[in-house]
Amino acid sequence: MASHKILVIDDSNVIRNMVRDMLPKGNFEVLEAKDGVQGLNLIRQERPNLIMLDFLLPRLSGWEVYQQIQIQQDLQAIPLVLMSGRKEEVTEKLQEPFEFFEFVQKPFDQKELIDAIKTAMAKAKRRPAAVAPAPAAPSAVAAPSSDLQALNEKVVKMQAEIDGLKKQMSQILTFIRQKLK
Repeated sequence: MASHKILVIDDSNVIRNMVRDMLPKGNFEVLEAKDGVQGLNLIRQERPNLIMLDFLLPRLSGWEVYQQIQIQQDLQAIPLVLMSGRKEEVTEKLQEPFEFFEFVQKPFDQKELIDAIKTAMAKAKRRPAAVAPAPAAPSAVAAPSSDLQALNEKVVKMQAEIDGLKKQMSQILTFIRQKLK
């Protein structure tokens, strides 16, 4: 049986197969998700040893999946490799140097993949352990955890809408500039 579970979240079947083929045989169980929703569900159900996350995904973007991982302390410790064909889309949202995850630019070769995995694992080990919050004093204004989670989900959805609008605005500006030439 494989000793490590690697979850590859990418809408491209070619990339998912390529990652599986590049990993050393016998040591890894490769789990696959073709969109962000399926990927987030598998993260929660399977608790993989490593997550390889495409930044541009259908249904729930890689950025939104990343945000969900970051707000859940138990998921933050999982080593993460972000993948994208356009690094600028990642650095637009996450500033370099990437402290707790690794980035690999698509297309990548086997050496780049293995190096990214090793670096992601080293970075995850350096991440400070999540400190359990001190129990709060009872308060009439304290929101139940389900309300807080619902608000967090709304924030993620709103951020996705904002990101979509920014992208549309950029496309409109590019179109206008081309017409003005």
